[in-house]
Amino acid sequence: MDDITGPPRLTRLTFHGPLSEERAADMIGRLAATGPASVLDIGCGWGELMLRLLEAVPGAAGVGIDLNEEDLARGRANAEARGLADRVRFVQASAAEAAGEPSDIVLCLGASHALSDARPPEHTTNALRALRGLVRPGGRVLLGEGFWQRPPAAAELSAMWPDAGAAEMYDLAGLVDLAVDAGFRPGWIETASRDEWERFESAYQADVEEWLAANPDHPAAKETRDRVDRHRDMWLRGYRDIMGLAYLTLVPVER
Repeated sequence: MDDITGPPRLTRLTFHGPLSEERAADMIGRLAATGPASVLDIGCGWGELMLRLLEAVPGAAGVGIDLNEEDLARGRANAEARGLADRVRFVQASAAEAAGEPSDIVLCLGASHALSDARPPEHTTNALRALRGLVRPGGRVLLGEGFWQRPPAAAELSAMWPDAGAAEMYDLAGLVDLAVDAGFRPGWIETASRDEWERFESAYQADVEEWLAANPDHPAAKETRDRVDRHRDMWLRGYRDIMGLAYLTLVPVER
């Protein structure tokens, strides 16, 4: 019998990005060692990395900002279940509206677009400048940002998102240069592995793929199937092994 509801959403994902448990633990260890009192998570989704950092630093407080209320509700429920509800707020707002005072740790993982209305790649420059103003002296910014692992060919770009262009991202060295120009020193440079990407892309689609297999005649099946097939094609025929994700732990230069 067809399910009368639509497919579940992202329940297989722990983090909303290509991030392994091992890498996340290393990141949290480095950030926690700075002794932060405040954490800001821009484009937080359900804020899993922020919650883990708060668990690692008793007494620290966090604010997560996102526009998706479903993700925010998941974050609030997770915080409540882990005894963190009194130390974290999940706010439905734009980053410009809710960023507030500078924080000791600023997380911006795949969300630089929330800090600038400029078109790529200018939005990355603008976002880095904004992040420099959001972190306190002695703090850290953890930036997750896309980059080209190699120049994409025309056929590869045509398989990606609409209007994808080779100029909209930098290579890794160029991205790090931008961070330095914005007033940071790169304390740690790392990139998502192929295994992390494959786990993320598979988990991103798994709920929907299994729902489609069980509900092929559901009224929403065709639209849903077309959407996930397009996304899978973008990945496998487009950006797989071409677009990378850099995780940069950035240290603000004293002014």
